[in-house]
Amino acid sequence: MAELDISSATYSDMSNVVADVTIDSESTDGATGKETEYICTRWGEWLGIYKNIPEVKIAFDMRAIWTIGNGYEADNTTMPILDKIQGFGTDTFNSILKNMVVVKRICGDAFAEIVRNDKGTLINIKPLDPSTIKVIVNNKGIIDRYEQTAKTNRKKLINTFQPNEIFHLTNKRIADEIHGVSDIEALEKIINASNESFDDIRKVMHRYVKPMMKFILDTDDTAKIDALVSKFDNAVNKGENLYIPKGTVEQELIAVPSNSTLNPLPWRDHLRNYFFQVVGIPQIILGSSGEFTESTAKIAYLAFEQSVDDEQNDIEAQFWAQVGLRIKLTFPASLRNELISDVKKDSTNGAAQPADTTAGVGR
Repeated sequence: MAELDISSATYSDMSNVVADVTIDSESTDGATGKETEYICTRWGEWLGIYKNIPEVKIAFDMRAIWTIGNGYEADNTTMPILDKIQGFGTDTFNSILKNMVVVKRICGDAFAEIVRNDKGTLINIKPLDPSTIKVIVNNKGIIDRYEQTAKTNRKKLINTFQPNEIFHLTNKRIADEIHGVSDIEALEKIINASNESFDDIRKVMHRYVKPMMKFILDTDDTAKIDALVSKFDNAVNKGENLYIPKGTVEQELIAVPSNSTLNPLPWRDHLRNYFFQVVGIPQIILGSSGEFTESTAKIAYLAFEQSVDDEQNDIEAQFWAQVGLRIKLTFPASLRNELISDVKKDSTNGAAQPADTTAGVGR
């Protein structure tokens, strides 16, 4: 019998199996020479995500609707000018702004050509493809010009615009960067995890309707096996009955035992909640019951209201600075007064009395 010595015990090194989590460092794309240029090279990829991932599309579209959708106000001189803007022919000033809000969230930047007549009066604003617009800044990091390239050949110059000829919205620009930041960059891992989970559940549900079967055939003749495969598959696809001579075939359902795997639905709920938390839109805005009570829904709405206000203020300031016209974007609905009223009611009803915070004093 072998002698067993406890001092021979050792331990494993899990770092060989599970690597430590690391986050890549980043640096800004600021001016680095006489001229520095930037062009969005991932527009096609990000546009594909926006068009094909329902959560991304509804989140960005809804954000644009809440920011721009209730219209705008301007003075009697400005309104007639904005009412005549047609974009590419059937646009309106409102739809152009919504378009640009969505684009800047997808790409980080949204560009539109400012068209004026000989007198310098604004006559049109035309949205442009951000993947064709190159931002050129001087050695001080100030925009010098914009260069429009061909869609199929980025080296082919189509047009050059001066800064006052382009209406340029940036999304969450950081430090000295010469471009905005795409919201999709921070969402990519969540989107990929959600897609993987969705595909997994889709396969599982499909297999409930068309389960996988194992057939044990009483032959090794390839031609006979191929003929049986064709018959069985056709019967399954058509939903017809199968008639098999007794003792020639054994069949077995290939299935995963119940409760042997994790329930994927809580994971999908977590990913959905996490996604809308990161993108900054409460699910109550989308008509969902993501917030459990009226109070939590109101607080979530109020936080969303602040962010919409901030974005509206930024667009108004940029339009005045770049185009020279003042507009006032209208917020769809506010809960501020209602929340203030609720607080006053709670105070009146004794929900927050001084005695509530001095219990036990003098005992």
